Amino acid sequence: MALLHRATLRPSKLALLTTWLPGRPWYQGPAGVDAVSSGAYRFDDPAGEVGIETMLVGAPGGPVHQVPLTYRAAPVDGADEWLVGTVEHSALGQRWVYDGCGDPVYAGALAHAILAGTGQAEQYFEVDGRREVHEPTMTVVASGAGDNSVRPVGDIRRVVDQDSTIIVTDSVELVVVRRPAEDGAAGAAGAILSGSWAGQSTTVPLAYARAL
Repeated sequence: MALLHRATLRPSKLALLTTWLPGRPWYQGPAGVDAVSSGAYRFDDPAGEVGIETMLVGAPGGPVHQVPLTYRAAPVDGADEWLVGTVEHSALGQRWVYDGCGDPVYAGALAHAILAGTGQAEQYFEVDGRREVHEPTMTVVASGAGDNSVRPVGDIRRVVDQDSTIIVTDSVELVVVRRPAEDGAAGAAGAILSGSWAGQSTTVPLAYARAL
C-alpha cells in the first residue's frame, strides 16, 4: 500500500516535468507548454523509504508520455543524469525527484508488480488514525503468474533510453513504454503491465518484464 500526504509541492510535479520533458529523446511535443496529467499509478517500496509514482503526461493535444518518478529524501550518488529536479514537500521537506528508469528501487518494484501479478499499489491517506482509500486515476493489470518468489533486483547494469526505455538488471530485463497509446515497444517479450485511463478506453501495454 502507498501512503499519500495531503501536502503542497513547490514547484509542482507538472511544473518540474514541463521543464524536463522536452530534453528527453522519446518526448514528442513543443517546449515551453505546460504539461498536463492524464493519470497516475503507484508502487510500494517495501522498505518504506522511496516514493514510487508513474505519471502519464504530455502537452495539450499531443501524445501521452509515461514517466516513472521516484521521490527520495537525499540525492543518489552517481545518478545525476536521472535527476528530474528537487521539490519542497510541505510535510516531508526537500525531495529529490528521479526518472525511475535509472533507479534500482523502481526497477525492483516494476519487476515484482509485473512478474508477481500484483499491479499497482492501493493508495491511502491517514485521517485521524484511519486509512482513507484514494481512488486510482488509472486501471492497471499485470499478466504475471502471481509468483511472489520473484528474484530480487540488484544493481542496474544498463539503460537504453530511446522511444521505449530498456532497463537491464542482474535478474530481469524491463521495457518501459514511453508513449503507451502508440505501443512503441510492440513485440517486446515477457509478462506485461497494461493500463487504461480517461481518454484511453482500451487497455494498452505500459511495460514488459522478462526474467533472465
